[in-house]
Amino acid sequence: MNTNRSVRVKDIVEKFQMEVINKGTDYDTEILTITDVNRPGLQFIGFFDYFDPRRLQIIGKSEVTFLRGYSAEERRKRFEDLFCYEIPALVISRNLDVFPECLEMAQKHGRTLLRTKYTSVEFTAMTIDYLNHALAPVITRHGVLVDVYGEGVLILGDSGIGKSETAIELIKRGHRLVADDAVEIRRIGDTLTGTAPELIRHYLEVRGIGVVDIQKLFGMSGVKSATQIDLVIQFERWQDEKFYDRLGLDEAHTQIMGVPIPLLTIPVSAGRNLAGIVELAVMNNRQKKYGINSAREFVEQIDSHIDHQAAQEKNR
Repeated sequence: MNTNRSVRVKDIVEKFQMEVINKGTDYDTEILTITDVNRPGLQFIGFFDYFDPRRLQIIGKSEVTFLRGYSAEERRKRFEDLFCYEIPALVISRNLDVFPECLEMAQKHGRTLLRTKYTSVEFTAMTIDYLNHALAPVITRHGVLVDVYGEGVLILGDSGIGKSETAIELIKRGHRLVADDAVEIRRIGDTLTGTAPELIRHYLEVRGIGVVDIQKLFGMSGVKSATQIDLVIQFERWQDEKFYDRLGLDEAHTQIMGVPIPLLTIPVSAGRNLAGIVELAVMNNRQKKYGINSAREFVEQIDSHIDHQAAQEKNR
């Protein structure tokens, strides 16, 4: 699992089309490694306890209005206190005017000073969302990820067992391919999101045919860039001596990056309609999310019938 991820400040500048007012001495190399940002209102009144200088600093209308109440010399002192720390950058929102003292201290200490057209709230929300995805821990799994009825299904199994062929059949039925062969999985909070590496996105390999471009063959309706992973299906070759659950009462889970995901093991043998089985598994899994468990209802009906029959026999 790759947890040592980072985002360059200059990449965020390009992403959100920000104005560079002053390039810091480390502008080309400065990175962000945490998803939090900070509005340095407390720092402007001299409170630096628990201040994390690794965060992107953002000031908006509130901070600017507050600082206007000070003299130029007092503002200079407050900006100098902030820029003494090795912050990645200071962002000014709403395209507000830059205090001359702010620019002066940024230049003195070699700090990056940026400006954005967005409000503080808008920019904060967009930046945190972007950083949550960009800095999320990532692992790569060998398998196929498809979006079936709006549910993300990760299909695992030995090479050549039929994962890609099943994906093709699902796509023909109107579902969408997310990734084939290599699936990049990110954990954001308690959610797992899967996507394909950029190099192989929308491509699928079928033995005997080769690599095909699903987007060109089926159009945009046949592919999806990313999806939340809701179900893991493990394909395995049918073993006559192995017992397979006939009722579906066993609810297995697998852990991916510490997040439990429902797991189904599907035995593969000649003649089985795997695409249809996957569709059925997805619909059944979605029903369980809403508290509907067909297997339990079936067993309860059987038990109730047996109890009723036993009561009738007893009363005879």
